[in-house]
Amino acid sequence: MGIRLGKNSYGKSCVRLLRVGRQEARHDIKELTLEIRFEGDFETAHTTGDNRKILPTDTMKNTVYVLARQHPFEPSEDFSRRLIQHFLAHNPQVQRVEIDAAEDLWARIPCGGSPHASAFTRAGEEKRTAMLDATRDGIAIRAGIENLIVLKTTKSAFQGFLRDRYTTLKEDQNRILSTSIQADWLYDGSAIEFNRVWDGVRRTLLETFAEHDSLSLQHTLYAMGEAVLHSFEPIREIHLSLPNKHYNLVNLSTFETDNPSEVFLPTDEPHGLIEATVERD
Repeated sequence: MGIRLGKNSYGKSCVRLLRVGRQEARHDIKELTLEIRFEGDFETAHTTGDNRKILPTDTMKNTVYVLARQHPFEPSEDFSRRLIQHFLAHNPQVQRVEIDAAEDLWARIPCGGSPHASAFTRAGEEKRTAMLDATRDGIAIRAGIENLIVLKTTKSAFQGFLRDRYTTLKEDQNRILSTSIQADWLYDGSAIEFNRVWDGVRRTLLETFAEHDSLSLQHTLYAMGEAVLHSFEPIREIHLSLPNKHYNLVNLSTFETDNPSEVFLPTDEPHGLIEATVERD
């Protein structure tokens, strides 16, 4: 029986970077965490210990910092693409480069009614993401959002669902609907205004969630994806992963007190998880 090396890769994980753009009247910041992976001709490193084709992962990390210093502020998609172009140009043994970038979002602290020029507060746990997969033949670019937490107190129902002998859930015509939006979308084309489109997709997801007359979280997921594809031609598909964050009505009858849908118990686990990709034909 023969033995051979299967698919393999290596890279640098959790490369963290804070970039400060210093202008006379204001400062801008961007905080990124990057993961870099190479695929290519690395078999001899595994089978014979020959490292002559291995670019050290420490060099990958250093390249991130040098290119961040050499180039102006740019969307994480463009910065990741610049890194990929550098790695492919200088490493003929590398056939594929994948970069995942997660951006921590910061907002300016308001002072005296105006945004402060150089002081910031973290905008919760929400992150902007970018995932690039490139060979010398082409590149696929996905962008996304993680941990965008939303909740609405009306225009949400769940009725007419399948029942069996283990079903205890009651139908609800007007429930709380909450989720943490995880979304990523695939771009089609190269001349894309990444910042403008990302801001627009985020706004579309939020507005659709808020206004949609939801018959289920699946129903709302599809409406959100459909709205994004209708609004942004450069997007070929969007994948949404929506955990159903449950808020259970507290029974106060023991205390001879009514509860007309005003007091709820938030529960993190277990929760439902709804996922789907909405795509163009």
